[in-house]
Amino acid sequence: MDKFLEASIEEAKKGMAEGGIPIGSVLVIDGRIVGRGYNQRVQKGSAVLHAEMDCLENAGRIKASDYRRATLYSTLSPCDMCSGAVLLYGIPKVVIGENRTFCGPEDYVRSRGVEVVVIDNQECHQLMETFIENNPELWNEDIGE
Repeated sequence: MDKFLEASIEEAKKGMAEGGIPIGSVLVIDGRIVGRGYNQRVQKGSAVLHAEMDCLENAGRIKASDYRRATLYSTLSPCDMCSGAVLLYGIPKVVIGENRTFCGPEDYVRSRGVEVVVIDNQECHQLMETFIENNPELWNEDIGE
């Protein structure tokens, strides 16, 4: 398995262990993880701390030229907000663990020139499927249902 997707899964498991939604993300530049995060909407009562947003926040201030060499990994297909951050910062590649339980605006992101790679990883899918089954109200709140 891809070591960066594996790191994203580790982040997702941190969130799950804290009673949150098991989605994790890492930002990679030049083969090195420069930021990592996980969904903390439940833990911090946040409206915006999806895994990708937490990851970008934890990466700190990065030059535009660095973002243009970055890859964002996420265990789940990024939502509109997180996809918007990818476009805003000019991140050229997104690697997605799975998009069966939720699919963000992948076609739109592709149409804007971003390479989108969907791995369809079974562990990512199982984490989300189990979480959604056990926490449907919390999941629907997280995706704005």
